Amino acid sequence: MTMTVHELKTMPEYFAAVLDGRKTFELRKDDRGFKVGDELVLREWTLGSGYTGNSTRCRVTYIAKDVPTFGLTPGYAILGIEPLRIQA
Repeated sequence: MTMTVHELKTMPEYFAAVLDGRKTFELRKDDRGFKVGDELVLREWTLGSGYTGNSTRCRVTYIAKDVPTFGLTPGYAILGIEPLRIQA
C-alpha cells in the first residue's frame, strides 16, 4: 500500500483542537483520493495573514465517505486521524 502525504490548510481554532487532542477527525472535500495510512500535514492558516508557520502531522486511521445517512454531502469525507510522534 502506497502512503501519500497531503498538506492542508487548517484554521487556528481547529489546529489548536488537533494539538490538544480534542479533535480526532477532519471533514474534507474528497478531491485528493484520501486513503487509510496517508499522512496529513496540517498547516495553521489565518484569513488575513496566511500561514503562521505552525504545523503538525497526523495519520489517517479511518475514512467515512459516500454515507448520506450521516448527512455527509456527496464528495466529502470524514477522516479519523491520530497524531504522529516524530522520533528524534
